[in-house]
Amino acid sequence: MKRKSLSGHPDPSRASPSRTAAVAESQRDGTAFVASPDEVARRAYFTYLNHGAQPGHDVQHWLDAEAHLLAERARARAHEGK
Repeated sequence: MKRKSLSGHPDPSRASPSRTAAVAESQRDGTAFVASPDEVARRAYFTYLNHGAQPGHDVQHWLDAEAHLLAERARARAHEGK
């Protein structure tokens, strides 16, 4: 039987390529942006609903939400300098 983490955070070893790219971009420009758990949860919940509210994909939805929020932040910071 698979055990869930009690910390409430998804397993970082299951990170998607888009998430790792967004984290690398965030670290490269010297800013360590971390989306709040509330922002990530809200985004992940809407992804869950948009995919038909099928259970069993919560970790992937969470990781994708983090990646999208980090990418949005990186795009916003890129436009600030122009």
